[in-house]
Amino acid sequence: MTTTLEKSANPLISSERVEGTTVFNAEGDKLGSVDCLMLDKEHGKVAYAVMSFGGFLGIGEKRHPLPWQTLAYDEDKDGYVVHLSKDQLERAPTMDAGDYDRLKDRTFGASVYSHYGQTPYWTPII
Repeated sequence: MTTTLEKSANPLISSERVEGTTVFNAEGDKLGSVDCLMLDKEHGKVAYAVMSFGGFLGIGEKRHPLPWQTLAYDEDKDGYVVHLSKDQLERAPTMDAGDYDRLKDRTFGASVYSHYGQTPYWTPII
């Protein structure tokens, strides 16, 4: 797998170009697409990529906040890869479409990071 950082002289990308990008698992199965990015204004970090998953024509879709560091861009797939199975994703914390205020809750956020085996970005490094 190659990342944009390795191939591109410019590692920056507009959030507009990230939204709608397909997300695959390591086996190449399409899991969903990036709905939006959530930025932490105070810390200057991408906190989450919110991924839409499942449903048909937007009906029954779930929204999964993924810690940004769980996604790796793959130029060959023209999408992001996460090391999750569909089953793991189905058990992951979800939120309703447009319920972005839920991500302000650090308890919910900690459960998201924990599910993906990541340390929350707001946790001080000791």
